[in-house]
Amino acid sequence: MSKDQIVYLRKLEEKDAKGMLEWMQDTEIQKRFRSAIETVKREDVLRFIKVAETEPIEGKSIHYAIADENDEYLGTISLKDVDLLARKAEYAISLRRKAQGMGVGTKATMKILEAAFDRFGLERVYLNVLSDNERAIHLYEKCGFIYEGEFRNHLFLRGEYKSLKWYSMLRKDFKVNRGGVKSDLYILKPPTGLLQFKTEICNKEVA
Repeated sequence: MSKDQIVYLRKLEEKDAKGMLEWMQDTEIQKRFRSAIETVKREDVLRFIKVAETEPIEGKSIHYAIADENDEYLGTISLKDVDLLARKAEYAISLRRKAQGMGVGTKATMKILEAAFDRFGLERVYLNVLSDNERAIHLYEKCGFIYEGEFRNHLFLRGEYKSLKWYSMLRKDFKVNRGGVKSDLYILKPPTGLLQFKTEICNKEVA
């Protein structure tokens, strides 16, 4: 996998279940989650895939597969708890280990932000992250999320207190700098049905 490859967002499919279980059962990745995802079974994943939304619905969450140009599943990216009145949603991303450090997270994040603001008309996309998750924080700041503050010792996980950092991006923030990434949107016609966002990194090293 090369850093300059194109990645896509598409609907989650049954064939993605194996890759989803891979990151859910990865002990290093588990440390970044607050729930016991290692107990999730294949049937749970298939149920999740079946009901995953790809368009904004009040109170629901949008989930896309991140795929490479060979349509291999690399991770899941989401806009959770969509609020159509306030026009906001919570961002989340999970990647397989093989996709980490290859720029996949940066490219996929810019794609879903473009969809959030340009297609779905949202005003605000926000997230929270464990304060010691430096890799994730680097990604979010590179993509242009703005730090809002910290909930100190907000969670008690695995025998110790953890703090949460909060970040957000507003529509105007995205319009001004696009997180340092310029994007051209291409829609591939059926049967592929993929959304391809060809990205050009502007004088920034890809995460």
